[in-house]
Amino acid sequence: MNCPACAEAAKFQRWQPKTVVSALGSVRLERAYYYCRHCGHGHCPWEAILGLTGQDLTPAASELTSLAGLLSSFEEASQKVLPKLAGIRLSESTAERTTEAVGERLGTALQQGATLGPARPWDWQADATGQRCAYVSVDATGVGQQGPHGEKVEGRMAWVGMVFNARDQGPCQARYLAGLQTLDELGLQLRHQAGQVGMDAADVWVALTDGGAGLEEFMQTNFPRAICILDFFHAAEHLNELAKAWQPHDEEQARELGRQWCHQLKHEGGQAVLTVLKQLDLRGRSSAAREVHRSVVQYVENNVHRMDYPRYRANGWLIGSGHIEAACKTVVGQRLKGAGMRWSADGADAVCHLRALFKSESAQWETFWHSRAAA
Repeated sequence: MNCPACAEAAKFQRWQPKTVVSALGSVRLERAYYYCRHCGHGHCPWEAILGLTGQDLTPAASELTSLAGLLSSFEEASQKVLPKLAGIRLSESTAERTTEAVGERLGTALQQGATLGPARPWDWQADATGQRCAYVSVDATGVGQQGPHGEKVEGRMAWVGMVFNARDQGPCQARYLAGLQTLDELGLQLRHQAGQVGMDAADVWVALTDGGAGLEEFMQTNFPRAICILDFFHAAEHLNELAKAWQPHDEEQARELGRQWCHQLKHEGGQAVLTVLKQLDLRGRSSAAREVHRSVVQYVENNVHRMDYPRYRANGWLIGSGHIEAACKTVVGQRLKGAGMRWSADGADAVCHLRALFKSESAQWETFWHSRAAA
């Protein structure tokens, strides 16, 4: 037997017992132990063959532990979920270390360009013109952080990206990515996911964002074919804000004015609304109203090329970024943003990766656990 450390011959020493945790409970093993006199290292080949982790868990037990850890708190996973569902009893710290270690391995694999399973093109939903339409969207959500010695530190933004097929019936098909990586790193990984589901075969790409800084440039760089659409509801919020500033003493008139502008935006587009806003008479208005007007006009001017909502709607395209906003909540928020939760950067990143994988098509999770990346 060759030594894995130096490749010299290692000599069998003895049969060495070890207790490991499996999906069926604790199991006692007898493994052959080899010692290398050249480098002084000992090893048990069967541990690598069986895929045992540093916490002495079998791959199946690691999967169950990380699944419980990504769905609920590590304390609840170790004290309630695992004992009840699988008879596995682990400490909270072991559940945490196991879950985060698996998520870290997944994140490393994604950074290295790994994809899970063979490419399987989706049957892209046709739009109102009969063209097959693929969607891509990106957003960010804050995650509380914990510094050294339990100190509270400034939170970090977790990026969430998705490629999805908005079908008329049933839930949409979606691939998610999430983590504390940079936008450049997310872009490369999201392109890999898009390639896996045959996005190139779609006739039209639509990119939906909320207008956050850098997101349009992100789409232009990573998905240059995409038609960028500004989320209609974010644009509507700005118009309603201006309406309130314009009619500060009459809520009913403010609501009606906002409704008129939003209706015009949806049915006539951003250029028509911009013309109306620029023609507003500022005489006699407060400095606060003037400032809101200036800000909203600038906002519409900067985004008017992404506000052709009549055309988008005529083509049957989505005009709201609700899918990615829901993803921020379900992929990240439901697990990482509980009351009082604070995370290390590495821990948050790892659990984000696992949550995104779990929320994606079910075959993705199964493929990961049958791949070497999970070992």
